[in-house]
Amino acid sequence: MLHQPTAAPPDTDQAGAETAAEAFLPRYLARIGYRGALVPTLDVLAALQAAHIAAIPFEAIDALTGAGVDIGAAAVEAKLIGQRRGGYCFEQNGLFLRALRVIGFDAEGLIGRVRWMLPDDAPPTPRSHMVLRVRIDGRAWLADVGFGAAVPPQPLAMDDETPQPTRHESYRIVRQGAEWQVAALVESEWRTLYRIEDAPPPTIDYEVGNWYTSAHPDSHFRHQLIAARTTAEARYGLRDNRLTTRLADGRIDRRYLTADEIERVLAEIFLLPVARHWRPAIERAATAEIAG
Repeated sequence: MLHQPTAAPPDTDQAGAETAAEAFLPRYLARIGYRGALVPTLDVLAALQAAHIAAIPFEAIDALTGAGVDIGAAAVEAKLIGQRRGGYCFEQNGLFLRALRVIGFDAEGLIGRVRWMLPDDAPPTPRSHMVLRVRIDGRAWLADVGFGAAVPPQPLAMDDETPQPTRHESYRIVRQGAEWQVAALVESEWRTLYRIEDAPPPTIDYEVGNWYTSAHPDSHFRHQLIAARTTAEARYGLRDNRLTTRLADGRIDRRYLTADEIERVLAEIFLLPVARHWRPAIERAATAEIAG
């Protein structure tokens, strides 16, 4: 006789989710090397954000090689934690959001259009960048661990339009209708990072944005080797064969790398487990001509 399976009672499902959350958080904290308090305060948010961007590099190598990017929670956890890889905004901020919620933060995802290195009158770009809004004691803070070499190194107050200094650049958030414009002061010039929408999007919007950034032929991640990592001392950015190091004291070093050197900095500076199948993309990057 065949027996129909019985549905698990709601309290069983909830217990399973709580068990999964309990297992996830220690693995995440070990990955970023964080051993501090776990309470939903601004100091803890800032410490977690700094630890995350120092430990988990920004990279989009799976888009470059055509492997594809899965932004489901299980896939992101397996890649960024289990495989000790990096990722881009949908992976990084999705992982960070999950951790913040387990700790008890009032956090939600937002979406926006990247404007980095574009003139103000440039045509609209796709809705392809995920950030987080975290409310602490009634005040909203922007948290972002997934914007590469210009990622904000600390939470930014969303109700303050004056410049907000960080250990690297100063940042400014200006409300423009239903959007927020986020800019950084780079080499004495305010440069817009992105414009984000005020309303949290449905999950499908992240899926569409991820498809564009990982698969569309116009996405620069399909054509350039890009990696970034930010520590308290410096920002490191790799764009094809050019490695840029921006020290916190303002000094800048740029140098061009061979394919073997690219592999070495991916491992030593960006802390990535370099895979053999990356080599063709690395060799193409070593011969790239970079404008600007």
